[in-house]
Amino acid sequence: MDTVEREWRRLEMDRWNSLHQGFDWCSAWIKTHDVPVAIIEARLDGEPAFILPLQIERHSLVRIARFIATSFTNFNSGLFSAAFRQRSHEFHADMWSDLFREALALEVDLVSLSNIPIAWRGETNPLSALTFVRNQNSAFQLALGPDMETTLAPLNAKARRKKYRTQIRRLDEVGGFEHVRARTSDEKHALLDCFFRQKATRFEAAGLPNVFRAPETQAFFRMLLDLDRGGNDVPLELHAIRLKGQHEGAIASITGLSRKGDHVICQFGSIDDRLFPEASPGELLFWLVIEHSAVTGASIFDFGIGDQEYKRRWCKKETEHFDIRVPLTGIGRLAALAGTGTTRAKALIKARPGIYAFLQRLRARSAT
Repeated sequence: MDTVEREWRRLEMDRWNSLHQGFDWCSAWIKTHDVPVAIIEARLDGEPAFILPLQIERHSLVRIARFIATSFTNFNSGLFSAAFRQRSHEFHADMWSDLFREALALEVDLVSLSNIPIAWRGETNPLSALTFVRNQNSAFQLALGPDMETTLAPLNAKARRKKYRTQIRRLDEVGGFEHVRARTSDEKHALLDCFFRQKATRFEAAGLPNVFRAPETQAFFRMLLDLDRGGNDVPLELHAIRLKGQHEGAIASITGLSRKGDHVICQFGSIDDRLFPEASPGELLFWLVIEHSAVTGASIFDFGIGDQEYKRRWCKKETEHFDIRVPLTGIGRLAALAGTGTTRAKALIKARPGIYAFLQRLRARSAT
């Protein structure tokens, strides 16, 4: 990665490109996970055109190239220069397939790129020249104004303000709270450890596998915390509601945010069900971090992928995500067909909540 760091950081400055393909995010994953990496760099007229940072995984007999850290990325774009995006209509599917074969054929059977918004910020992703299938998950975004009043205007503002006042009143009745944005290294890591504990408890109670359980996953998020260089643009920052009064110092809810330019992404969140659930501390914390994002110049608050009721209460916009699979060998073609079938099956299952809940319980049992 270091050999292309200068070009990489130059491309990631473009606000169109996802922070999940940023150098720091990918570097933290590679340093904490033992996976081989393939970085595709292309130039156009001597200038950097794009970088696709990939990791190579083996599943049975199939070698698959995916975006780095795909299991914890909320949306993927690749890194493309504005000049290349303007000319990307010149690059058809066969040209992309030939490029992948030239770069990866000796190491990879299938290129599988997921969670890609084809349309983003008024432009089309250059990879859309390839065949794509809709992912079972969409992302949900809230457009931010310069303050909370403007942000709430398109929503049911009166009802949201009433709920906010009720949450404040209920917490004030038991001693109050403070909104914490972790700043020191000790405070950041203490909050992250608290999040891991809260999330493990929630997953266990729901009968779901704990996706944050692996030591290398926890090490990845710890490294992201230490990459905060100050300012608004950060790989990961933690916010929390800390109680006062009879539960002095207890953490009722936590959320982890990433920010690049005017785009804030919620990476994760957790609550302690034992601490005043009637005050909805998780929802209250979202109000506070949305307000903080708005007044500090962000224009998009992204709740990330996955359809949940609380996201729809906040969001009027749903961004569809798509998956792209490019087979490079015969076994890769079989894997691509299977992968596309799996994606469509997942979409069908998620449209049936009862079946989805049953399969989630089976998945949890198999993970224990």
